[in-house]
Amino acid sequence: MPNIIPPTPSKPNGKTAMIIGAGPAGLMAAERLAGDGYAVAIYEGMASAGRKFLMAGKSGLNITHSEDLETFLTRYGTSRERLEPHLRKFGPDQIRDWCTGLGIETFVGSSGRVFPTAMKASPLLRAWLRRLEGLGCTIAYRHYWTGWDDNDNAVFKTPNGEITAKSDITVLALGGGSWKRLGSDGKWMEILQNAGITCNPFKPANCGFDVKWTDHLIEKCAGQPVKPVTLTCGNQSVRGEFVISKNGIEGSAVYAISATLRDQWLETGDATIMLDLTPDRDLTDVTTRLAKPRGKNSLGNHLRKTLGLDATKTALIFETTPRDILNDPAKLAMAIKDLPLKITKPRPLDEAISTAGGVAWEELDDTFQLKKRPGTYCLGEMVDWEAPTGGYLLSGCCSWAILDTL
Repeated sequence: MPNIIPPTPSKPNGKTAMIIGAGPAGLMAAERLAGDGYAVAIYEGMASAGRKFLMAGKSGLNITHSEDLETFLTRYGTSRERLEPHLRKFGPDQIRDWCTGLGIETFVGSSGRVFPTAMKASPLLRAWLRRLEGLGCTIAYRHYWTGWDDNDNAVFKTPNGEITAKSDITVLALGGGSWKRLGSDGKWMEILQNAGITCNPFKPANCGFDVKWTDHLIEKCAGQPVKPVTLTCGNQSVRGEFVISKNGIEGSAVYAISATLRDQWLETGDATIMLDLTPDRDLTDVTTRLAKPRGKNSLGNHLRKTLGLDATKTALIFETTPRDILNDPAKLAMAIKDLPLKITKPRPLDEAISTAGGVAWEELDDTFQLKKRPGTYCLGEMVDWEAPTGGYLLSGCCSWAILDTL
């Protein structure tokens, strides 16, 4: 790895900053504050930094996305207005430059997602921590934040007993409510609510969903991908792939549509996703091909030979389609192009890749400072926003440019 030269901190401004949480949002805030002359102390409840960050990068760290910025901004949905000014200052291009400055080269994958050349998260995290050390930041591990005392000191539970700390500004970057074993247990919500700060209940985001599969389908298809396919829920359609699990469905295309599907389920107690199993063929083509005589071929073989459907897609068709439709080529063609799959519920919150819910936007000013606690800021996943996988979550957590207005 090339030598890493950290940016030189500006002249100390005589002020102190306390960062609570050593995930990406907290570490980026620490870097920016230290670079602006603050004496920065980071407090982390776990025994090491960035545990969820490392887990997310286990199969390849997706740092950001290479699509044009205007399209990129649309991925933040209802939170776009609040995040856009910060994403325009520190967006995908700036994140890649920042990685290069750490000695981590990146590349654009075939999907447009951006990864470090080494694919792993650990080299980037090590380089990042070295940079923070060079900027004079300190990190106290196994310091679990439990709130404020009567003198407005932050209180931490440590292996050696309770301690308190105070600083000119405090940044809370405590994560959401999923993957508790990695530190994001969401217990901070009760602390803030007791302080009169409105927090919206957590909801799973980028999550899988339960489906009542038959034992036969589970035995035949569990763990198998379904691709290519277009998934539609309400007005949202996503092309990609997903995986059949023992419990239901998961994978990138499901995660991309999960917010719409989840909200439909929350509103009605029921949700259905529509599958187009032949996204590269129109209905007329599918109908014409299915109408060909199949002779002694089974329906499964007929689907394979005429449409190129694999065993997993065929099993899905048999699982969800009444027999009278299976025996009618025109109706079967319509089912293949618009196959309904009923969802019973989202997977549990702790299994979700991320969470919606958290500190309500109305509690924060434009710099993410708590209006009811001047000098205290909330960053990252603990705020009520969400974005799909694909580098958008990490980009959002890293873009919160609080220093411009401190």
